[in-house]
Amino acid sequence: MTTTDDAMTPGTNEVEIDMDKLMAFVFRAVDEVGATLNAALVVMGDKLGYYRDLAANGPSTPAELAARTATGEPYAREWLNAQAAGSYVTYDPATSRFTLPPEHAVALTVEDSPAFLPGMFQIALGTVHDASHILEAARNGGGYGWHEHDADVHVGCERFFRPSYNAHLIPEWLPALDGVVEKLERGATVADVGCGHGASTILMAQAFPASRFVGWDYHEASIETARERAAAAGVADRVRFEVAPASAFGGSDYDLVTMFDCLHDMGDPVGAARHVRESLAEDGTWMVVEPIAGDHVEDNLHAVGRAYYGFSTLLCTPSSLAQDVGLALGTQAGPARIRDVTIAAGFTRFEGVSETPFNRVYEVRP
Repeated sequence: MTTTDDAMTPGTNEVEIDMDKLMAFVFRAVDEVGATLNAALVVMGDKLGYYRDLAANGPSTPAELAARTATGEPYAREWLNAQAAGSYVTYDPATSRFTLPPEHAVALTVEDSPAFLPGMFQIALGTVHDASHILEAARNGGGYGWHEHDADVHVGCERFFRPSYNAHLIPEWLPALDGVVEKLERGATVADVGCGHGASTILMAQAFPASRFVGWDYHEASIETARERAAAAGVADRVRFEVAPASAFGGSDYDLVTMFDCLHDMGDPVGAARHVRESLAEDGTWMVVEPIAGDHVEDNLHAVGRAYYGFSTLLCTPSSLAQDVGLALGTQAGPARIRDVTIAAGFTRFEGVSETPFNRVYEVRP
C-alpha cells in the first residue's frame, strides 16, 4: 500500500512512502533488537553452562536446567523462552521441555570445532559494552586502544579465532607456503607478531618441536596469559612471549614471521611491515592472515562482511586511530590494500594462498 498524504519522509513533501516496505523494515529492526539482546544471552548460556547441560542431558524443563546448573529457575525459564523464540532451542508444548538440536550443540559447546560460535558473541558483547567510548572517539576524531577494552573482547577474540586456527593452520595454511613446513620440521626460528593469548604460537610449537617461537604483543595482560598457556601446554621450552609493538619486536634472521588477524588493527602497518622485512632471514617468509574481504564495498555486503564492518567501526578502526600514524585500514581492508602495505615496505612477492569463510592467508616475501 502506498500513501501520499500522511506518510511523508521528514523534510519532504514529494517522496511517497510504501507502508508495506516501511513496516517490513520496522519488524526487521525489531528482530535486530532481539539479536542484539541475544548476544548477551548466548554469552550467559555459555558462561552458566546452559548449553553444555542441555547438550549432555537432552530435553529439559526450566526447573531441571536450573537445578543441574545451580542457577535461579526464573532466569533459566526466561532464557529458555528467549532461545526458543530465536530458534536456538526447540520447544515441545506437550511436555514443556526445551531441546538443543545436536547441530546447534556442536556450534555452541564444542570449542575445538571450526563452527564454534560463543567466542564471536563474547567479543561482540565486549565490543558493544565499550560503545560509549567509541561514540566519544568518533566525535573528537580520536581512537580507543585494544588494551582499553572490556576483557570479553580479549577472551572472545581468541575463542572466536582459535577454532579456525586449530582446523586450518597446521594442515592447510602453513603447507600452502613455499618450503616453510620443511624448515619448521628441520628447526626454524619464528616470530608470531600480535600473538594475543598465544593460541597460534602454541599450536605451531606443538606441531614443530624442533623449531623455536617467540610471540610478541604490545598488550602486557595478553602476554601474561600466553605465558601461562604455554606452560600448561608443555611447550615453554621452545616458546617465549615478550611485550613489544609490531614496529619494534626483537630478534633477526627469522625464517618465518606470522601475523594473525592483527595487521589491519595497527596504527602504522607499513612501519610494522618494514620491521618485518628487516627481521626476516634472506629467504624468510611473512605469513599474513587477515579477515576475509573483497576489495570493494559491494564485495562485502553479506553476513560475514556485515559482522566484520561492525567490528571495524567499534573495535579495529578505533584501535588503529589510538596509535601513531593511525592508518585505519579497517577489518575489511581487502587484498589490494594489504598488498599496498607490503609493497610500500619493500616486499616484492605477495600472493593469496588459502582462505576459509572467515580468513584469507597471504604469503609475502622480500
